[in-house]
Amino acid sequence: MGLLDLFRRRQPEVETRAVAMGYTADLLAARAEWLAGASGVGELTSTVQSCVSLWEGAFALADVDGTSLLTRRNLAMFARSIALRGEAVFLIRDDGLLPVTDWDLSTRDGKPRAYRVSISEVGGGRSETVLAAEVLHVAVGSSPAAPWAGTSPLHRASLSAGLLQAVEIALSEVYRDAPLGSQIVPFPESGDDDMAALSRSFRGRRGRVLLRESVNVTAAGGPGPAQDWKPASMTPDIQGVLPVESLQAARAGVLTAYGVLPALFVDAAQGPLVREAQRHLCQWTLQPLAMLLAEEATEKLGTPVLIDTLRPVQAYDVGGRARALSTIVEALARGKEAGLSPQELAQALTQVNWGPNDGAA
Repeated sequence: MGLLDLFRRRQPEVETRAVAMGYTADLLAARAEWLAGASGVGELTSTVQSCVSLWEGAFALADVDGTSLLTRRNLAMFARSIALRGEAVFLIRDDGLLPVTDWDLSTRDGKPRAYRVSISEVGGGRSETVLAAEVLHVAVGSSPAAPWAGTSPLHRASLSAGLLQAVEIALSEVYRDAPLGSQIVPFPESGDDDMAALSRSFRGRRGRVLLRESVNVTAAGGPGPAQDWKPASMTPDIQGVLPVESLQAARAGVLTAYGVLPALFVDAAQGPLVREAQRHLCQWTLQPLAMLLAEEATEKLGTPVLIDTLRPVQAYDVGGRARALSTIVEALARGKEAGLSPQELAQALTQVNWGPNDGAA
């Protein structure tokens, strides 16, 4: 080593890591997608908000047995959070449940062990570190890779949400920017003052696309033909891209993803159809979510909790239930008259999957 090498500053060693895109970039992308879905604006459509409102209303009406912590306000916030984020987290306190806006957790064997939660305040939020037993956490649409995290229906149906977003944006741009109702009106050549006065006389010139052209043509040996006097419309013809059909298909896809029958929003929907749509929504979508929340509350609160969304919403056919009750009472009365014992009646009911141990499950 030479004498000058003693005075040279050593270059710092560069640490090299085998990272594909970077942990921070992946985390931020996943976080943004988790919070707002695939594009972030699908939840701004009236279709999604209508589904969320149905979820909120059904849970706000739900019957809760076993605890007073699950208030109607908390149930409504639970429904909105599940609908838009796929999971809901509440911090358990003696005076009630605190909704959590953001959280981080540690797991063992795939189950949450501790949480770092953020609680919103008027002057700014605060963070707390709590154990899993102090938190109500319900997640839906979970995958085996991350069983502690949930995904919203809008995220799981991102293709339909993107189609709905694209169609609604395209239609809104057409109605905002297109020269609807404007025409190209032919007019003979006149002086500048007359043309300016005529221009000011027009009303409702949308986008200033109303044009006039001369028909006083002498190049071909005479004036222009009479058809040149016909006005030409500037309204765009978008029927070829089937905007109404595309919008209805996209709306139906999003409604189905939220468990809402698209027929519920048909203009000609009648009472029986509305009842069937309510029953379908409650039985196959909302009541299972209520059972998940009840199971989590039973485990964390230490008392049996039951949540029923079917009775308050009256998601059943009232007339059909009345006829069924009348038929059952009549059948029981005839069986009693015939001298059948309670065991024989139970055996008969079991044959039609109404009695105990009917083997239907």
